[in-house]
Amino acid sequence: MIRGVNHVQITIPTGAEAAGRAFYCDVMGLPEIEKPDALKGRGGFWLQVGNLPVHVGTEADFDRTRTKAHVAYEVDDLHAWRDRLIAAGCHIEAGVPIPGYDRFECRDPFGNRVELIQPL
Repeated sequence: MIRGVNHVQITIPTGAEAAGRAFYCDVMGLPEIEKPDALKGRGGFWLQVGNLPVHVGTEADFDRTRTKAHVAYEVDDLHAWRDRLIAAGCHIEAGVPIPGYDRFECRDPFGNRVELIQPL
């Protein structure tokens, strides 16, 4: 039986941890959490989003702009997030409407799709 989701992982280019922290920790405001010592040598870093860790791993030679894979971050004030991400240089795209939610998406500095979603 599957009990739930333990974590999700996205990837950034190898060696791009500083730029990744600048976007995810500084712009998105997500706190970094400690990786186990056994995994520190693999690069990347971990974030805490509510009760779910997001692992930011590193991966070379991958075109992130060609995938729809993403994490959807639920927020309380979608308009404030839109303004914050535009100020950080992100291009905002409207999400396909779905009942009960307002949402948009953008790409992080590495091409990963980022969705922000707010229940109506």
